[in-house]
Amino acid sequence: MSETDGPTTGDPAEIGVVIVDDHAMFRRGVHAELETEMAAEAAATGGPGGSGGSGGSGGSEAARRPITILGEGADVDEAVAVIRGASPVVVLLDVHLPGGGGVEVMRRAPGPLYLALSVSDAAEDVIGTIRGGARGYVTKTITGPELVDAVRRVADGDAVFSPRLAGFVLDAFAGSIDVSAVDEDLDRLSEREREVMRLIARGYAYKEVAKELFISIKTVETHMSSVLRKLQLSSRHELTRWANDRRLL
Repeated sequence: MSETDGPTTGDPAEIGVVIVDDHAMFRRGVHAELETEMAAEAAATGGPGGSGGSGGSGGSEAARRPITILGEGADVDEAVAVIRGASPVVVLLDVHLPGGGGVEVMRRAPGPLYLALSVSDAAEDVIGTIRGGARGYVTKTITGPELVDAVRRVADGDAVFSPRLAGFVLDAFAGSIDVSAVDEDLDRLSEREREVMRLIARGYAYKEVAKELFISIKTVETHMSSVLRKLQLSSRHELTRWANDRRLL
């Protein structure tokens, strides 16, 4: 189901999920992946949610419930409307969205448990999103089975992070990362420019960035030129040093 089908409220026997991301192709991919995993579990155990099989560990009630997609949103306003109408248990939330970003969605639609699912693994995004109210943060490199597990764990009250990202949160509370120190430079960049900047700084080729962000190579080149100009840098090598110095990689 997508946002165009109208809101559907969740069955208490299931974990209702809303997917929020500005890339339609990515939303469809997550939707399909979760449905595939649920179908595989049902086939393996003889019933929805895996309650009929003899395998598996005990786990909690949330860990046994099947996951159902209740709707999708592509920007802040659309996400808020779908979440309010569908009343999901968990929202899979991209960090960078048109209309104010993931934190704005959490501010305007409190209630569900939010799990950030983003291409960005930069410290300031992770920390800012957790401060905004998310229960966890995983990157888009996550596999289907791992995402199912993360959704169920968040629904059960756990905090879930990709392994590398948990250290950012601990460092922030320990005071060893000062997120505000890099905000002035980052504020010069648009959300899309930040995404391009981080991938280029990590060594991605323009073609790989285009594939990752579902944009054209020409658009990547345009964003990259803008990033270098705004940050007063002259090459991607300088950009990598700049990002590394600010712990953005």
